[in-house]
Amino acid sequence: MPQSQIAAKSISVKLDSEFHARVENIAEARHRSTHWVMREAITQYVEREEKREAFRQDTLRAWEEYQETGLHATATEVDKWLASWGTDNELSTPVCHK
Repeated sequence: MPQSQIAAKSISVKLDSEFHARVENIAEARHRSTHWVMREAITQYVEREEKREAFRQDTLRAWEEYQETGLHATATEVDKWLASWGTDNELSTPVCHK
């Protein structure tokens, strides 16, 4: 039975010689190939940027909801709630209000 293969596409990246040497140094120190190092770097960057974009979208949705409803909790209320975490007098989540 043949193994299923992940469809992969090649991509070319031009690096100046100094940066290429830096990638090679990391690869050698980690006992990995330069391909692995570059793939790992790209993977981490894309995952971080996807999370950043999701956070940005959540922020925009929260802002739109606030503009529509006016409901909010003040920074003081939230700070007081967070400061109570892990104490014997832990507070409930602040209630949103206008």
